[in-house]
Amino acid sequence: MGLGSLASRALRPRAARLLLGSQRTMVTSTPELKNPEPSTAAQPEPPAAADLPPRTPVGGARIHFANPDDAIEVFVDGYPVKIPKGMSVLQACEVAGVDIPRFCYHSRLSIAGNCRMCLVEVEKSPKPVASCAMPAMPGMKIKTDTPIAKKAREGVMEFLLMNHPLDCPICDQGGECDLQDQSMAFGSDRGRFTEMKRSVVDKNLGPLVKTVMTRCIQCTRCVRFATEVAGVQDLGMLGRGSGEEIGTYVEKLMTSELSGNVIDICPVGALTSKPFAFKARNWELKGTETIDVTDAVGSNIRIDSRGPEVMRIVPRLNEDINEEWISDKTRFCYDGLKRQRLNDPMIRGADGRFKPVSWRDALAVVAEMAHKVKPEEIVGVAGQLSDAESMMALKDFLNKMGSNNVWCEGNGSNRDADLRSGYIMNSSIAGLEKADAFLLVGTQPRVEAAIVNARIRKTVLSNQAKVGYVGPEADLNYEHQHLGTGPDTLLELAERRHPFSSVLLNAKNPAIIVGAGLFERKDKDAIFSALATIAKYADAVRPDWNGFNVLLLKAAQAAALDLGLVPESENSIESAKFVYLMGADDVNLDKIPSDAFVVYQGHHGDRGVYRANVILPAAAFSEKEGTYVNTEGCSQQTLPAVPTVGDARDDWKILRALSEVAGVKLPYDTVGTLRSRIKTVAPNILNIDEREPATFSFSIKPETTQKMDLTPFGTAVDNFYMTDSITRASKIMAQCSALLLKK
Repeated sequence: MGLGSLASRALRPRAARLLLGSQRTMVTSTPELKNPEPSTAAQPEPPAAADLPPRTPVGGARIHFANPDDAIEVFVDGYPVKIPKGMSVLQACEVAGVDIPRFCYHSRLSIAGNCRMCLVEVEKSPKPVASCAMPAMPGMKIKTDTPIAKKAREGVMEFLLMNHPLDCPICDQGGECDLQDQSMAFGSDRGRFTEMKRSVVDKNLGPLVKTVMTRCIQCTRCVRFATEVAGVQDLGMLGRGSGEEIGTYVEKLMTSELSGNVIDICPVGALTSKPFAFKARNWELKGTETIDVTDAVGSNIRIDSRGPEVMRIVPRLNEDINEEWISDKTRFCYDGLKRQRLNDPMIRGADGRFKPVSWRDALAVVAEMAHKVKPEEIVGVAGQLSDAESMMALKDFLNKMGSNNVWCEGNGSNRDADLRSGYIMNSSIAGLEKADAFLLVGTQPRVEAAIVNARIRKTVLSNQAKVGYVGPEADLNYEHQHLGTGPDTLLELAERRHPFSSVLLNAKNPAIIVGAGLFERKDKDAIFSALATIAKYADAVRPDWNGFNVLLLKAAQAAALDLGLVPESENSIESAKFVYLMGADDVNLDKIPSDAFVVYQGHHGDRGVYRANVILPAAAFSEKEGTYVNTEGCSQQTLPAVPTVGDARDDWKILRALSEVAGVKLPYDTVGTLRSRIKTVAPNILNIDEREPATFSFSIKPETTQKMDLTPFGTAVDNFYMTDSITRASKIMAQCSALLLKK
């Protein structure tokens, strides 16, 4: 007999009777349910709507009525609530402030309706209905707190716990488990199942997700997430009845760059974090709300720490940026924060070895060497993880020393920062959902910005948007046309000779997404000129829609260009005698002259350290307060979650101290006065959590006479898991590179 028929038998108006041995016994868990009458008779008449106190929607939910005529009124436990047509009964209950228990339902996934935990009573319905799958109808009377609804949930919970192991003391989900919480709130105080519980063999999904499949309740959230959001057909449901289990059909690892999100959406302890296994309980951890800096998306995260150690990273909800997903690199790079760290200031001796010194001695040596060279021979490079405050201090320090050769790695040595629309995502990340055609040029969003790629996939599935891709062969996880590999395809599109031109012409909201890897090309002006031509005839830039987007690669790029970190000459690093690397590890160190004095200020012993003469230890993003601007131009702040390591200091404080030793004291002593200085240069950076759109269109830029080089576009990110000093120091990311990037 199936679950549905057992549940429906248990829910008839008369009391359920079970035959135990040869004796018929009444089985109830609460006295008032021994003779449940139909709820219509048992419930008193609800009070008038005017007498009911106002209710707050669950989780601060807000409703948007696209068309006021589509509003319908339903009654939840007698409380009238207006909702848009097409909403489910469960959503109507949430708007009315009633939290309905659920396991399989998730607001960002398709509806499965297979856990039956969300059963409610609806007037004139012969039996309880699954509220997640039932559309709300005008005038519908929904009852969530009746004896029948309570009995239904209790029955469903008993069935779910029937084969569930009693693992709570050794389960990593303990303390944040939906099954624990809901069995306490809606379950019975005892079970009646005395047979052998079934067990399921654990699956190997890779180095990130730990599986204990005996705990699985077959809600299929992970299957739907993998198929719909991550775009990989790795997980599925096998078997039937009590032999039903989640698996990969053939033995394989989960290869998505978003695979860690199944840990968050799994309501039980079946899928948990492998690196975090048995490390800590969630009530021992201190949560710090901050942002991610491993790419230019600026995903909102919470760093959970215990004492001086970062224990795990989990996502925070932000509808405009990352919704509630984060990439695997963001989630699992945290072990890199405690490996290969720089603890003390160090100076390279005559024998080539580093020796620890005091801050006073290290700064004195740096200041002395800076004064020995000509101002035009001083060069500063900001690293990809630098915050706006430190880049402002670096620019001011070099300016006071007489040099203007300062830039951020990834922006190219001759990038101009005149028009903000030429280097940010003008349509915004959330705005991509309005597009109906995409042209991806020199970018592979799946590895450059996995969260932006998830948005594009969502749009392709919901709007049937067409995608054209120009660049090297790439595994994009949605339907697309590979138009070509290089600028010659762009020329065809600009001259309307390519078949995809008609797609862009017929689109209402075409979106062009350009990869920031093109900044490093010599012919980038000619490429951007061709893209401007395409945007013009496709009507991609107009007052109500700006579809010209640049997808940046690194967290510091947008703020660096906002602050004007642009070098005076292209070849400044080849003629430099004093090079200040502020966390810059991806600079071509071979270009630095052998007789140049190199200062490396950073938090990890990465590539830049090997060429350095002096090392100044700095704080990582998890240890300082800093402002970052993401690829769409939204300013956000990191907050310190753990103390700094050893004798490390904040980047801007090191530069402030160095300026004083060098006799060119910077005019700020606190982060507040430093931000006042930033306000005079780029006031938009201080509008925290606000997206500042570009004022002028890139179309006012003068025509270029530059010739286009027909060399095909390259790949900007070779290894998704190792892109900066933190991820390169991470053991988990090294395992991912070894296992998941094997072809």
